[in-house]
Amino acid sequence: MRRFFAVALVVFLWFGFAAPASASLAGDNVSGLTPCGQNEAFLKRAAGAKTESAKARFDFYGSSSLLCGTDGLPHLIVDGDLAHAGEFLIPSLLFLYIAGWIGWVGRAYVIAVRGDKNPEDKEIIIDVPLAIKCSLSGFAWPLAAFKDIASGALFAKDDEITVSPR
Repeated sequence: MRRFFAVALVVFLWFGFAAPASASLAGDNVSGLTPCGQNEAFLKRAAGAKTESAKARFDFYGSSSLLCGTDGLPHLIVDGDLAHAGEFLIPSLLFLYIAGWIGWVGRAYVIAVRGDKNPEDKEIIIDVPLAIKCSLSGFAWPLAAFKDIASGALFAKDDEITVSPR
């Protein structure tokens, strides 16, 4: 029952109880920012680009939905507006997925070498075939984590947790 309430609390906090207030519609003026393709300072910087990669980057920024300030530099909009999801939300979720993958694979590797006679040696000198095997199975880490959470395998038992005598 405690897990149910914990999951319910996480869901309510994650999705929120009410939609966030918005003072403007998507694409409206956001704190004085203008689309980079229409910003004079940005166009001045783009005209001064020397290398081909810089010119390509300015062309991409100018044709995208990025907003620039008075300095001519693109600014990230992190306000929950899905019109700017590609600027922050999608890279953030991708970062969390990759970080979770790395953590889950490391956990799987440590669990796999735990039964060896010298597991500390396997943590210092990596067993590459085993590490690759663990890495290839890590892509589905959200499903595996959910399975371990639901079964209780991810949590330590109460008798395994030491309590200070104070």
